[in-house]
Amino acid sequence: MKTIHIDVAVIGAGTAGLAAYRAAKAGGASALIIEGGPYGTTCARVGCMPSKLLIAAAEAAHHASHTELFGVHVDGEVRIDGREVMARVKSERDRFVGFVVRSVDGIPAEDKLPGYAHFVDNTTLQVDDHTIVQAKRVVIATGSSPAIPAAFKAFGDRLIVNDDVFDWDTLPQSVAVFGPGVIGLELGQALARLGVRVKVFGARGGVGPLSDPAVREYARQALAEQFYLDPDAKVLEMASDSDGARIRYVNLDGAEVEERFDYVLAATGRTPNVRGLGLENTSLRLDAGGVPLFDAKTLQCGDSPVFIAGDANNILPLLHEAADEGKTAGANAAAYPAVSAGLRRSTIAVVFSDPQMMMVGSRFADLQMGSFVTGEVSFEDQGRSRVMGINKGLLHVYADKETGRFLGAEMIGPRAENLAHLLAWSHQQGLTIAQMLDMPFYHPVIEEGLRTALRDAAARLA
Repeated sequence: MKTIHIDVAVIGAGTAGLAAYRAAKAGGASALIIEGGPYGTTCARVGCMPSKLLIAAAEAAHHASHTELFGVHVDGEVRIDGREVMARVKSERDRFVGFVVRSVDGIPAEDKLPGYAHFVDNTTLQVDDHTIVQAKRVVIATGSSPAIPAAFKAFGDRLIVNDDVFDWDTLPQSVAVFGPGVIGLELGQALARLGVRVKVFGARGGVGPLSDPAVREYARQALAEQFYLDPDAKVLEMASDSDGARIRYVNLDGAEVEERFDYVLAATGRTPNVRGLGLENTSLRLDAGGVPLFDAKTLQCGDSPVFIAGDANNILPLLHEAADEGKTAGANAAAYPAVSAGLRRSTIAVVFSDPQMMMVGSRFADLQMGSFVTGEVSFEDQGRSRVMGINKGLLHVYADKETGRFLGAEMIGPRAENLAHLLAWSHQQGLTIAQMLDMPFYHPVIEEGLRTALRDAAARLA
């Protein structure tokens, strides 16, 4: 077994790990990146990029079938070829993965070590059965994996996670989706629009990431008009046989129903990849899920020379957050013990459902009741939205009662991905509602709906 001495060892070559490696090198440290799995980030391989490819196909099918509103009639059947859909998804997915792989190929061979790392102590790692890495500092950037409740094992080989969807050669006839979060809603709606029989089941009433009760209920109703969605489902039995995955449940009308599906997609959250790292051999304090306790600003684990970034730390499993955190962790690992707070941008999250959802800044659930006012706009009668036939949505903006400062927003509605960026920039600059209203608004645009919500908030502040 050989031994390598290095300043910074980075475990994981995903978005956070690659950013950490580059930041450590930029900080003047020698660095080694250790990866046991395939190169290519979660986003590129099984996350944001392939899911958007599937959604794009679904949107094309949906628009082709819904032109009558404009007096445009498509005569004949809109035919969806499942093999062609999945061929493009996989081809373009592989292209995106190729970009990441090529960037990894650009890393010097001596800075890459294949294999799975296991802590021997705080800064000593054993990689498989071939290498001991003696590091001065370590960055954990091992990502996350789908979390599957034990009860779902009853579905046997009919049970899949989002990773599996993007390896299909064609579209199935039917899929039951458990979990109406971001992944479940995006994939569930896309599959339904592509002609797959889909039912989405949830627990505790959640819809996407929304925490504002009014916006969440609007979202439930808007999406339930398009496909079966029960965010608080009562499932009586789960099983699998030669005819498919069998689910017995109480439907929205209160009747007991039994159905079979080709697959059951478990979109029930993700869990940090920290098991098997040997963290019990370190001095790090761990939370109930086995994740090291760390400073959210510096990403340092206690006062140790160990840092944790990206999905592995279970804060915000988003690509841009992972990139920022990787940079912070790598820079601090290179500079240790002189660590400092890294960049924390205003929170922004988007769900690419239709209508889209977004959250910016502080969530409704994070705000203290009585300390803020809510500005509201419905997009049902908003001018540009009606012109385009996408007039379905509700936006809430939150403002501090004392200062008028914009605190955050939650929304389901048209072009939410674009409005989210405007609001995130405003939030990061610390703007007040009055200052935001002084900004230019063109006519006629969907952003005028945002102005209506801001005016509503301003009136409530007066």
